[in-house]
Amino acid sequence: MESMEMIRAIIRPEKEKDVLKGLEAGGFISVTKMHVFGRGKQKGIKVGQVVYDELPKLELMMVVSKNDAEKVCDIIQENAYTGNIGDGKIFVVPVSHTYTVRTGAEGL
Repeated sequence: MESMEMIRAIIRPEKEKDVLKGLEAGGFISVTKMHVFGRGKQKGIKVGQVVYDELPKLELMMVVSKNDAEKVCDIIQENAYTGNIGDGKIFVVPVSHTYTVRTGAEGL
């Protein structure tokens, strides 16, 4: 079985379409997305006296071959970038096994 990586990207919700279009153009179709809330190192955003410490984000999750992981991360970073605090984070972790529920097949 080929080596696999799970990529989990936390991005701004407004960059969702750009990132998904970029992934599709790169040949990466399978993705799971979840609407999440959180904060990074900046501990939220302060506007006047109000602190917003749980900001809406979008989490994209996908498993790709180890050879494709860097390309996927580059696509996400290129399309999620605004240059402002809160653009997001990408996590890459090894995956030891995958199984298709319907068929029981192992692997991507």
